[in-house]
Amino acid sequence: MRPRKIAIAAAALAASALALSACAPSAPPAASTATAGSQTLTVATTTDVVNYNPLVGNSRSDYWITNLMYPHLLSIANDGSKEPQLATKWGYVNDTTGYYEIRDDLKWSDGQPLTAEDVAWTMNAVKKDKPSGTFYGQLVNLDTAKAVSKTRVEFTLTQPDSSIVEEIGFWGNIVPKHIFEKADSVATFPNDGKDGGWVSAGPYVLSKVQVGQSYTLDRVADYPLVKGGTPLSAKVVYRVFPDINTEILALQSGEVDVIANALPPAQVAKLKSTTGVSVEEAVGLGYAHMTYNMNNPDLAKVEVRQALAHAVDYNAIRKVVLQGQAVSTGSSPLMPVLKNYYDPSIKEYAFDTDESRSLMQKAGYAAGSDGMFPVKFRLIYSLQDSVTSQWATLVKDSAAKAGIAIELQGTERNTYLAMTNKGDFDIYAGNFAIMDDPVTNMTLAYLPGGAINYSYVDDAKLNDLIAQGTATTDKDKKVKLMREAAKIVRDNVYDNIMYTQNLYFAHSSKWTGFVSKPSELLSIVNPVSLASAHPTGK
Repeated sequence: MRPRKIAIAAAALAASALALSACAPSAPPAASTATAGSQTLTVATTTDVVNYNPLVGNSRSDYWITNLMYPHLLSIANDGSKEPQLATKWGYVNDTTGYYEIRDDLKWSDGQPLTAEDVAWTMNAVKKDKPSGTFYGQLVNLDTAKAVSKTRVEFTLTQPDSSIVEEIGFWGNIVPKHIFEKADSVATFPNDGKDGGWVSAGPYVLSKVQVGQSYTLDRVADYPLVKGGTPLSAKVVYRVFPDINTEILALQSGEVDVIANALPPAQVAKLKSTTGVSVEEAVGLGYAHMTYNMNNPDLAKVEVRQALAHAVDYNAIRKVVLQGQAVSTGSSPLMPVLKNYYDPSIKEYAFDTDESRSLMQKAGYAAGSDGMFPVKFRLIYSLQDSVTSQWATLVKDSAAKAGIAIELQGTERNTYLAMTNKGDFDIYAGNFAIMDDPVTNMTLAYLPGGAINYSYVDDAKLNDLIAQGTATTDKDKKVKLMREAAKIVRDNVYDNIMYTQNLYFAHSSKWTGFVSKPSELLSIVNPVSLASAHPTGK
């Protein structure tokens, strides 16, 4: 995600101070008789690491590996609610002051204690240096953070923001001040291990990199977030494979123990019945979607976007490609899993190529003798995403029936991400892994300058609704505002949300103890899960 200055319409001050939100520390995973051993846990991935700096990285492999070293303040439950991780309590002192109370038993692998000073410094550095990525996008209303004790951080806001405490707590990694402060900017710091190696406050620390082949992480002896306080495997090795099918073959042969990527729907039933393979389910808190780049003059016309939306056979995609493992969101960014926000009155775009043609004509286009309109749109997607690769072809074929030509451009994932960040596309096809808080999600996706505003939307009414939702502490009012905002997104096709699904992940039956978390970003390769996994015989 590119660095952008996020401009948000000023919101009115909340009428009352935000309520205190405090939570007790979470318990470690269920008791196990397993003890730390000398085994290596081998995990399959399809992409190399691009950024070792967790404040910058946005590739899944970046996230999976840096998460094992740089903790988050909060974790997430299946319903999107937040749970303790580094933080034990969190909330608001008043409507413009938030706080975190953190654990006092974590330290960096070089022996330095992890304190509130690391937390405050990380927040202030991200705000100042503006690294590209979701963390910076969450800090639009942050003024400054301060460590008021070794275990308490307080931070002031430029205006009330009822989501910021939980969202930056979940999305932001905490980095060691004594390492990162040596850099001129956290936005450009490579953190590539060349200055003496990596420092970790997670269960593992990166020790060896073979680009295109593998990434080896060694156990950190003291990790109090798991039962017994020590990760069970001595090493975790991420191995790079060209695609999910090769990963599956490697799992079946015993070459790897876990596949980090979600399984293609067509493989789920087969692997569930495969001897030696276990399949785990993770709740889906994200969605698949297409966005239309409104910097393109043709796509700036709402009728063209609506024509494209009506030229997609959503039911066929969910039935054929997803094998019935996905459900509609009603073309709304408010998914059914977000029960308090979901609005069943917002309906999915109907697949109707005649309506698409009518809308194209309304937009001022005339079809040629071949039935095609004089436009062509370039749709980008990741070749490593086997599901999107399949439905992109269906989108192209159904659009052609409506007289709209789509050129498919599948690329290697990191190239695809770079193209996305540059706006080098007409249509972006992909997935947002975790969309847990509607106000924050819409801030990032639909406000001008938002870090994931890939459609480049700037709608005054939508901006105002999001700003009101940010400021209010009234839950019922917030739900009403977000539902109204979602309808604007749907009706104007600022985003074409296609489906949401639960995801499935495979590992060797010789291993157990995994802890499933929502989304492909966390799944069974989250830090607590990999630190808790162990051979079934132990």
